[in-house]
Order: sequence, then C-alpha cells, then structure tokens
Amino acid sequence: MSSESQKNMIPISNKVSEVEAYMKERVGLGKSYDIGVRKIQVLKKDVHIYYVTGLVDSALIVHILEELVDCNDTERATSKVAEIVENRIIHQQVTPIDKMDELVDQVLSGLIVVVVDGNPKGYVVDVRTYPGRQPDEPDTEKVVRGSRDGFVENIVINTALTRRRIRDERLRFEMLKVGERSKTDVAIGYIEGVVNKDLLDVIRKELNTIKLDGLPMADKTVEEFIVKQGYNPYPLIRYTERADIAAAHLLEGHIVIYVDTSPSVILTPATIFHHMQHVEEFRQSPATGTFVRWVRFLGIAASLFLLPVWFLFILDPGLLPEKLEFVGPNDKTKIPIVVQIFIAEIGIEFLRLAAIHTPTSLATAMGLIAAVLIGQIAIDVGLFVPEVILYASVATIGTFVTPSYELGVANKIARLGILALVAIFKVPGLMIGFTLYFLLLGNLKAFATPYLWPFLPFNPKAFSHILFRRPVPGSLVRPSVVHPRDKYRQPPESNG
Repeated sequence: MSSESQKNMIPISNKVSEVEAYMKERVGLGKSYDIGVRKIQVLKKDVHIYYVTGLVDSALIVHILEELVDCNDTERATSKVAEIVENRIIHQQVTPIDKMDELVDQVLSGLIVVVVDGNPKGYVVDVRTYPGRQPDEPDTEKVVRGSRDGFVENIVINTALTRRRIRDERLRFEMLKVGERSKTDVAIGYIEGVVNKDLLDVIRKELNTIKLDGLPMADKTVEEFIVKQGYNPYPLIRYTERADIAAAHLLEGHIVIYVDTSPSVILTPATIFHHMQHVEEFRQSPATGTFVRWVRFLGIAASLFLLPVWFLFILDPGLLPEKLEFVGPNDKTKIPIVVQIFIAEIGIEFLRLAAIHTPTSLATAMGLIAAVLIGQIAIDVGLFVPEVILYASVATIGTFVTPSYELGVANKIARLGILALVAIFKVPGLMIGFTLYFLLLGNLKAFATPYLWPFLPFNPKAFSHILFRRPVPGSLVRPSVVHPRDKYRQPPESNG
C-alpha cells in the first residue's frame, strides 16, 4: 500500500490535541488565516470545531456553540459527552466520520467538523454558504417570455433549481469529488427508470477515472476528459445555463453533469440539432416556434455556405443565371477577393474578441468606431469592395444566430476551410469542401450517439420533430436517440 493510501486511512484520534496537530501539519492551521478552530469545554471535555472562514454561515455556528455551551448548565457530568454533543447539534444534517482524510476534505469543502476529546469520531455539519451571485437570466440564453432564473457557480443552488422543476422521487444527483488537490464537487443528474443505464455507467466510469490536480476550468475540463474531442472543433456535448432546459433534457432521458464553480451544466448525449434549438421556440406557439426555428436554420446555413457559394460565383460568373447577374463586385480592386474575405473574417473576429474584453460602457463606442471609421474608410480607400463587407456581415450574423456558441465558432472554421478549397479548385473545391464537411459530421459520435441523428441514420418521425415544433400534447414519446428505458412522456394510462 502506498504512503498516500496509508495517509488516507488514518483514523480520527480520540485526543483532540492530536487532531489539532494533524490539522496544523496537513492543512496549515495557524498559518492560513482562513483555516480556523473554535475550542470550548462541554461537561469538562475539550470540544474542537474546525471550519474555513468565508465558506460557512457564522450565524449557524454561533447557534450550535450556544447549544453546546448550554449543556454545562443543563446536563450532568457523564462519560457519554460525545452522544450529548451529537444530540445537541441543532442542524438537519449531522454525519459521523472516522477518518482524518474525510475530516480534511469536509472542512475544506465548507462544512464544519466537531470532535470531542475521548471520542474517535468527528461530526460533520453542513453550514456552507458559498460566496456568489443570485440566480438571474443567462446573457447567452435570453427569452421574451419565460423564467429568469439561471444557474450560478454554486452546485447546491443549481441542483435545487432543477429539483424545484422536477419533484420526482426518482430524480437522482450522484455526487463525486474530482481533482486530487481541488476536490471539486461534480454531480451526475438523471431520472432513474428513464435514463439509459449503459450510458450512465459510462459517464460514471469516465468521471471516476479523471486523474488531475484540479478543475480550475470546471465543466470544460470535465468535457475534455469524458468525450476526448481532440482537435475536432464541433461540440460533442451541449452546455446550458438555464434550469428549465436542463429539466427538459432530464425528462427526455439525458444525463446532466453539474460541476461546482461553473454556472453552466453539461447535457449529454447531444447531436448537432440539439445545438440548433433554443428555448424561445418552446415559449411560443407551435406555429411561431416553427417559424423561428426555420429562420434560425436559414441563418446557420448562411453562416456556413453563403460566402463560399458567393465567392464561387465571383470566380466563375458563368454559373450565375441571367436574373442573378447583379451578384458580384461592381468595383474593381487590386486585392484578390479571397484575400479581402479572409481579412474581413479576421477583422470581425478581432471585433468579437474586443467586445468580450471591452467594458459594457465602452462597447457602444467601439461598435461605432468599427462600423463608421474602420468599415467605411476601408471601402473608400479600396481595401474592400462593399459586397465583401455585406456577405461577410451576413455570414457573421448567421454565426450569432446559432444558439450554441461552440457550434457557431466551429461553423466559422469550416467556412474558412471551404473558402480556401474554392479558391484553389473552384467548383471541384466546393464539392470537396461540402463532402468533407458532411463526412466529418457523419462520422462523429458522442457516447455512441450519431452526431447527425435523425438525419443520418434517417428517422422520418424524429426528423419531423426537428423541422416542426410539435405541440406538447402530441409529443408522447421521448427521443429514441437517448435510448430511454421508459419511452413514454406521460403515464401509461394517459397513452391509451
């Protein structure tokens, strides 16, 4: 057995002085200002309470201390001090532990541990109150109508927001600790009896095999371990910061992974069409939702195909029908069109990154400078022809229309690749680019789930649900892509 394993098996000493010495050596008690211990006497026995300042609710600790000190006036001296202390801790969650490693982990997680001299156990009390913001609407997933509460950086609040929407006794949140040093809380959310057990076992196994110091990037680090994406730009899982979206996916049979310190959760399995849907479609009537969805699909297609097709018409005007002869640059320029397109694309990316790093109060001024000064002057001096700015802007708007930020960026990379092939090979380049694009997506799988399902493999009924926002009363069956154990959304008696 390794020395690290032996350290983890050390039992809690029945002498509080030895526990204190261990905490000084292992955790830095007395050196780190935020690691604290409160020492009191209960019925002539030393009692120590270990905590981390800033992660605990001081009012609750004071209340517990008052109850314990009150024992000196109301209880008789006895050898069963530990039992009296355990019974006097006024809290709904009190858990006995017997290992020093557990004591350290619980204290550093924001709980307090009470140890009594002469008793080889500690009592863990959950008095956590993590610093953070209140639930509010996510900036990237806003709706005209709907709930305004979104996930925050506190995993306890996030699971509670989900539990509030699904009050099913079969809803489960399995808690794990990931990271040898960070010991980050990770919860696997699913509905027992609905979720695919094989997928659940795979997720559980992948999380348990993560060997890393810590998860400073939270859910993104977890994603890279469980899906092993490599350099493929297309997202194989979906993120959301909305509790209603997470609840809807749980009811469909998906698995939701919550990572502490992250305001977004991981939804899996996910296809490309999951990344194209937005909650706004389901907050409107089916007809309006379908219209919004088609407009969104059109924007996504424009972000990917508009520039390469337009550039092909520039290279070979003979491909244009007579009624579309106006398409193409009317002004002559010495800079090749393909170079202009790439400069415009990189310039737009500059603006996007600048918008992220620019304070909100200055963002409007930055937009005016970009549109009026840079864009217009670049056209006036002949760096760009107006059509390049037009089509590059439309393609960029299509990227912003894409609900999934990750999918939008991946489509932009694919667009630039297809543009390069068109510039080199013209019509064959466009065919090669589109073929490689669909082959890439067709071969992608996330947890054995085809990325283009239900288009490939084709499932007519499921694909109709992609094209049309169906009324909820008519959607009786869960999507088969997740292989749910219970395929019906309603109880059996309501299915006839």
